Amino acid sequence: MNKLVFFLGPAGAGKTTLAKAVASRRKAAFFDMDILLRPAADAIMTMHGLDPTDRDSAEYKRLCRDLGYRITMDAALDNLGLDSDVYVVGPFTKEAADPGWIESELKRIGLTLQDVLVKVVMVTLADEELFRKRIQGRHSPLDDWKFRHWELFRSSLGSRTLAWPLPEANVTLIDNSHPNIAATAEQVERFIYSDNN
Repeated sequence: MNKLVFFLGPAGAGKTTLAKAVASRRKAAFFDMDILLRPAADAIMTMHGLDPTDRDSAEYKRLCRDLGYRITMDAALDNLGLDSDVYVVGPFTKEAADPGWIESELKRIGLTLQDVLVKVVMVTLADEELFRKRIQGRHSPLDDWKFRHWELFRSSLGSRTLAWPLPEANVTLIDNSHPNIAATAEQVERFIYSDNN
């Protein structure tokens, strides 16, 4: 049975780094929403006379957000059924709070939660200052808006809701604050593959 593993959490939590660390040890297809959407977002924002590096404003969310999730999930769903697990990385804030979202996505390809083992890694950090340091350390122009509007952006760093009808054992909260990513990746790998499926 395929595993569909979501790495969810705020910007700067290290979702991508952690997912890549586990994927490098396992046979898994890897889909990062930020990477998949980037060319389209750059073009769409530029066409509307907006900053192409903006990934946080209301304008970006109106024009690009849902497209990014659609692109990511279409790619991920297309890989289910192949002989590999599928890792998906992104905030998925609105989607995670919708109890019917995951079942609706699987239904698009004729599958159910009985056909695919869905696991969720909720990635966070110990405190706001560590988020700030990690985001600064990326040196990405895509983060400029975050720093210019930190008081608004910081509200996204709190705890997340996951409303999907998954067994408790299929969801874990990972504090990714430890600088040794290998140790954290081992912890996540054990969680993902503890069922031996």
